[in-house]
Amino acid sequence: MVARCDVLAVAAHPDDAELGCGGTLARLAAAGRTVGMLDLAAGELATRGGAETRRAEAEVAARTLGVAWRHCLRFPDGGISGEQNDQVAALVGALRSAMPRALLLPHGDDPHPDHGATHALVRRAVVLGSLARWRPDLGAPHRPRLLLAYPGPRQLWRPDLVIDVSSCYGAKRAALAAHASQFDPGGGAPTHLASGHFLAAVEGRDRASGNTAGYEFGEGFIALGPLPADEVAWVVGGSGSHPGARLPDRGPGGRAR
Repeated sequence: MVARCDVLAVAAHPDDAELGCGGTLARLAAAGRTVGMLDLAAGELATRGGAETRRAEAEVAARTLGVAWRHCLRFPDGGISGEQNDQVAALVGALRSAMPRALLLPHGDDPHPDHGATHALVRRAVVLGSLARWRPDLGAPHRPRLLLAYPGPRQLWRPDLVIDVSSCYGAKRAALAAHASQFDPGGGAPTHLASGHFLAAVEGRDRASGNTAGYEFGEGFIALGPLPADEVAWVVGGSGSHPGARLPDRGPGGRAR
């Protein structure tokens, strides 16, 4: 069930948000923010694990992260599209019900087609959902103040913002372990996701992102639009100089140092 929240993470499939921003979700929940997770599809096309198995795993992962709620819109796996009016309407209804101040979503350049489509769908729903005359039957208009894109598991990038997740990285590891059908090497047919190398690479990326800001583990985000200092301070639960969120240290020409 979708309910009011401070921060909402939207993902194409179960485990996507955990991979990209699970540490941040755990950190924000522990800091007292009301956090929601919205999966668009149940992941029924995965090589291992059916929809019900993945639903049960997702619920365990959500509890591990400490979020307030998790809901799946049951869009067809492999069929997410910003051109489907019924999908746009369903997502707008969810955003208007949740009314998040901060919205986390997958980056548009992710090579997985559902991830890129989710990005486009969310961006469209954010705009339409803010218009009072667009489908008023779906609730009062709302627009999040802060939009941050998290990376897909194969994306390497220079983040605009890095959030320190060192203290809650154990929760991220545990949430990913809850998705045993996808990541447990002994859980079924051999796949790249269950190779052990896959999760090691994700952890390596988080160490590398953290290193740009002086943290042991950090999750990096791309800002979609302005990056208001007050909103960043609010989302991490501190003042504008809060040590838990930093811009990466960049050298000449904007290169990270």
